[in-house]
Amino acid sequence: MYTYDVKVRDTMYLWGSAGITVNLAWALLLVIRNDVLGDPVTVGTETTTTDSRKTFGVLQPGECYTIPLLGLRGVFATCDVDSNVTCTILVPQLGPA
Repeated sequence: MYTYDVKVRDTMYLWGSAGITVNLAWALLLVIRNDVLGDPVTVGTETTTTDSRKTFGVLQPGECYTIPLLGLRGVFATCDVDSNVTCTILVPQLGPA
């Protein structure tokens, strides 16, 4: 588990980058939480495919969401003013078969 904070103003990557040229090939989870005193943030993902950016929703202050990173090159957030977003990367643990 690895936790970090990102101050989102305009559009920022929470994980990944436009400069990454391959999609993630193994299972990780990204838990994102918008600050309770922050502004709403729009969240989305992208892959290495042209025009692959997909916005999928808005996190209000204090809300959180978990995104599977498999097959992605980036997760981004957009905020009109600014907000702090806490991110935690988790490695899923599979039990015995």
